[in-house]
Amino acid sequence: MLVLLPPSEGKAPSAGGAPLKLESLSLPALTEAREAVLGELVELCAGDEDKAREVLGLSEGLRGEIAKNAELRTAGARPAGQIYTGVLYDALDLASLDTAAKKRAARSLLVFSGLWGAVRVTDRIPSYRCSMGVKLPGVGALGTHWRTPMASALPEAAGDGLVLDLRSSAYAGAWKPKGEIAGRTATVRVLHAPTRKVVSHFNKATKGRIVRSLLSVGAAPKGPAQLVEALRDLGYVVEVEPPAGAGKAWTLDVLVTEVH
Repeated sequence: MLVLLPPSEGKAPSAGGAPLKLESLSLPALTEAREAVLGELVELCAGDEDKAREVLGLSEGLRGEIAKNAELRTAGARPAGQIYTGVLYDALDLASLDTAAKKRAARSLLVFSGLWGAVRVTDRIPSYRCSMGVKLPGVGALGTHWRTPMASALPEAAGDGLVLDLRSSAYAGAWKPKGEIAGRTATVRVLHAPTRKVVSHFNKATKGRIVRSLLSVGAAPKGPAQLVEALRDLGYVVEVEPPAGAGKAWTLDVLVTEVH
């Protein structure tokens, strides 16, 4: 099972340890594309702060993120699972998983990123600020920049098993499963049962809980249908929309009655 996650806007501080080594990150097919984004982002943020803030879409209160980006090559790095914070990652709470579940997380979780493309939770990265919606002057729109290298790297990462896609729309555009892979991909929406509406906070929190539940019990669904069974066994209320045709993903609606 490969689980695709969005990153978090907020991130924990970088540690004081060894700096980033791009060549050590998972999915080495993305290294060249990562270097292109990293190089331009560092140069941008080491120059005109006002221009950098405009390009990155940062408020005045987040001006400090620019200086942080300028030092990405020398800043200390930590496992990505410790860098990403926020509602989904608080609910997932990787640090409190038992040893077996942590090993499953290392194998199955892939976090999408405007800067790195996608990383495993064990990949060591520094704290940064660069969303997938950014358009750098040289590289261009990051969502577009990542599509070609992702098209080579992600099918190999997906292997022949289930792909559980929990990404937000901005990150989903960087790689869309196609053909046979799409047929074993399940996208998940979390809906407030009484209104059938998505509410951002508990959508993220429930997705974090879903991943934690699957990792904790060692669930290994082979495909979307088996995933539905596993989620229902875990107590989730799930409605299923099978693929509309060949090359289309499954859609699962998880219904939640309480907003928390």
